[in-house]
Amino acid sequence: MPTIETFLAGGPLFWLLCAASLFVGMSKGGLPGIGMISVPLLALVMSPVAAAVLLLPIYILSDLVGIWLYRRDFSTENLKVLIPAGVAGVMIGWSTASVVSDAMVSLLIGLLGVGFCLYRWFSGSAGTQATQPSLLKGLGWGTLSGFTSFVSHAGSPPYQIYVLPQKLPKLVFAGTTTIVFAVVNLAKVIPYASLHPYSAATVKLSLVLVPLAAIGTYAGRYLVQHLSEKWFFAGVQVALFVICSQLVFDFLWSLTR
Repeated sequence: MPTIETFLAGGPLFWLLCAASLFVGMSKGGLPGIGMISVPLLALVMSPVAAAVLLLPIYILSDLVGIWLYRRDFSTENLKVLIPAGVAGVMIGWSTASVVSDAMVSLLIGLLGVGFCLYRWFSGSAGTQATQPSLLKGLGWGTLSGFTSFVSHAGSPPYQIYVLPQKLPKLVFAGTTTIVFAVVNLAKVIPYASLHPYSAATVKLSLVLVPLAAIGTYAGRYLVQHLSEKWFFAGVQVALFVICSQLVFDFLWSLTR
């Protein structure tokens, strides 16, 4: 695990940590998908588990800024279902952490996300009438989102598969996403601490990176406000496709090693 001293020494670690923190903040500012790049990015110089542990406090503190920015823009009907479902998913992930393969979960989510995007792009469904929030679907996809967020930090694809067809206004979509994952990330604190105890050095380094994440949060909000609805949701789907394709590729690549 890197320390403040190794971070301030510069080099690739310095720039990767800065970039990862900005990406986390931008995702909390409403740019979906970009935050999922952070753990794979840091995995270039440290273990993915260490990266996840390091970034969680940054996620949580960035969530506070994101909640403030979107305090008036959210879907109450979706929050009532997705928040308890997401927390339940985290608890399931915690209870099965010793027996569930991260690789297989990532593959499943990758295939679901790629399939969803291809269906939206090539079936003509993008122009169909918006769907309505559903209790059963919300519980199912919300639980899966919380579960995969816990075990592989891939909570966005299941969430987006459920919410995107509702065609929410872009600020409502971004705000709902921010609030749901703020609660999910908070629910991870005790499970993560029990599985991967935090050190004082980890907490200090996370706090040093928080200002960068806060800047990223405001930058993300600015971009969401100034992008058109069409390009915003096109970007959401492209990010979903790229991330899910990477999950599938990583699994297939692991089989060749």
